[in-house]
Amino acid sequence: MKLVGSLTSPYVRKVRVVLAEKKIDYDFELDSPWLAGNTVAEVNPLGKIPVLVLDDNTTLFDSRVIVEYLDNVAPNNKLMPAPNRERAEVRRWEALADGVCDSAALIFLERKRPIEQQSSEWTARQQDKILRSLEFMASELAEHPWCAGTHFSLADVAVGCALGYLVFRFPEIDWQERHPNLARLYAKLIRRPGFAETVPQG
Repeated sequence: MKLVGSLTSPYVRKVRVVLAEKKIDYDFELDSPWLAGNTVAEVNPLGKIPVLVLDDNTTLFDSRVIVEYLDNVAPNNKLMPAPNRERAEVRRWEALADGVCDSAALIFLERKRPIEQQSSEWTARQQDKILRSLEFMASELAEHPWCAGTHFSLADVAVGCALGYLVFRFPEIDWQERHPNLARLYAKLIRRPGFAETVPQG
């Protein structure tokens, strides 16, 4: 199979970490909808990454769809529990982490606009979402070893990618200082090969 994506997208990183955790071989094709001459729309009509191209050329898009497929197609190192309340908890963590990435990406794109066209109100609204979400994450994590349950799961993958994106794009957000339990979790995650080998670049 082939993964289409960039070295900076936290959503692509989430898929790459899952591929590493599941020990699935794949080809990685670098492309981004923000690159001139990109071909992302040819494999995803939404023009977004990541895109997973299966061996029969079927394409899967949206990181949440892709990681669920990968967790089901390879039975080893399960990252999602069976459908029950625990699974809903894992998916809630993933939705929260992806929401942080959504707001962070919107701020990043807003800052690329000409200064006179930027909206400080819009940026502040997205920043508030990030800060509230970090507070919620820290409160929910408390002193637990992992985000959901007693084992490493997709919840930790998603949260780790969101925190890593903040480190990469928004070092001014001092979440490590304000939320030491999240900092401890991130330090533990970054030691895993899937995270260490996918640190955002660019």
